[in-house]
Amino acid sequence: MVAVRWERTPADEVYEFLLSQPTPEQVVNLQASETAQERLRYLLDGNRNNTLNDAERAELEAYLQLDNFVAQLKIRARDRVGK
Repeated sequence: MVAVRWERTPADEVYEFLLSQPTPEQVVNLQASETAQERLRYLLDGNRNNTLNDAERAELEAYLQLDNFVAQLKIRARDRVGK
């Protein structure tokens, strides 16, 4: 049997965070890990330089969708904090 190395994705980070039942304040303060930020910078640079392969383009798209989801969560959390 071949061992498969599982890497924690940014989506995994968000899932784990949400499962921790964060307060609205914690949602507002949510930030990507340094590892996720570094990977995103790499993908954005590759996109800008037109050097991404298909898998990397798909990964970048997934990051952007996740970022949109988190942004929407933060908007709703800010509304709750303000009440």
